[in-house]
Amino acid sequence: MEIKSKKVTVQKSAEAICNYLCDVKNFEQLMPDNISKFEVIREDAFVFALKGMPEIALEVKEVVAPYKVTLGAISDKIPFTLISHIDVGDKDTSAVELQFEGKFNTMMSMMIKGPLTKFIDTLTTNLEKL
Repeated sequence: MEIKSKKVTVQKSAEAICNYLCDVKNFEQLMPDNISKFEVIREDAFVFALKGMPEIALEVKEVVAPYKVTLGAISDKIPFTLISHIDVGDKDTSAVELQFEGKFNTMMSMMIKGPLTKFIDTLTTNLEKL
């Protein structure tokens, strides 16, 4: 399953956005209002939970500065990645698009596609506000 967000313009340089997304504690600011848990567990990993959903642990898997930051699930139970694609604008702006890729069975995909799409949209909307 793949979900892509809209591309948003952020009033920060590509380098600044890349650095921001590499610092996992910053993801707390991007989370939706219905977050019930957020905890940094390592320098490159965090756990979060939304109300009514299980906890998800993510870690930084790959950084291609300043163009891409890839986060991935720590657990193999729910294998997925969240890729931030960063397009360089001028010195004070950049464009960011989030891409979710996961391997789920058909039933699971149907159940989580709506909530995941809303979650990805919230992350990008909050990125745009930075």
